[in-house]
Amino acid sequence: MSTDGQFFREAWIAGVSKHYPGEPKPGYIAPWEETPGWERECAAAVFGQVRDFLQVSNGNASKLTREQKGRFVALCWIAQIYKHIENPKPGYVADWSELPSWQQETDSDIFEAIEQALT
Repeated sequence: MSTDGQFFREAWIAGVSKHYPGEPKPGYIAPWEETPGWERECAAAVFGQVRDFLQVSNGNASKLTREQKGRFVALCWIAQIYKHIENPKPGYVADWSELPSWQQETDSDIFEAIEQALT
């Protein structure tokens, strides 16, 4: 059984594999074992934030649009980046509207994968 962080990472890899145009960078699809420790911590934390959000909404998070679900994942990820990286590259903390469509779709997929796994 995978950990919360591994589940998040697997959902990320699935989304990248589905939505990324062309061949994704190796780091985008690196397996859990090759993922840096700080990124593993981020993945586990964001999984937990989505899980908690689903619980406190009492099932009503299902009413969110796909974009709203993706925005939530992206925003939680940005907070984790600031927690782990003192001066992150602008691309690491880009707002939703600045993210490429493949990343937006992947973030939405991640929320929905967690949602499905927990219901």
